[in-house]
Amino acid sequence: MKIAIRYYTKTGNTKKLADCIAEVTGAQAITVDNALTEDVDILFLCNSIYGANVDESVKTFLDQNTMKIGQIVNISTSALLRSTYSYVKKIAKEKGLNLSEKEWHCKGEFKIFRAGKPNKDDLASLTKFVKEIIE
Repeated sequence: MKIAIRYYTKTGNTKKLADCIAEVTGAQAITVDNALTEDVDILFLCNSIYGANVDESVKTFLDQNTMKIGQIVNISTSALLRSTYSYVKKIAKEKGLNLSEKEWHCKGEFKIFRAGKPNKDDLASLTKFVKEIIE
């Protein structure tokens, strides 16, 4: 099974999640500035809410993807708002990409809010989720 991990982060929260997924899967966590170079069965797309939407870099990554993706698994953080699932779902639908109904989300640290998040409990939960996806 070919697995790819792409992430976008401004604060480092989402990178923590991508690195956790990398430890579980053995795939390399790479920023969305780097296009996929081969077809993948699973793309773990790690992102967050910025300005009440996903960052333009995430949209550009999905827009410019030319490789075949079996399924995208959305992984997200946010300090205050809900997950990015609905935003990624809209983009995936427009691009004809398959987005898994399963997603993982946690609150992330932002300024004075949610200090220390994602924490070790969040990463343990993510590890369990990723193992379920790849088995």
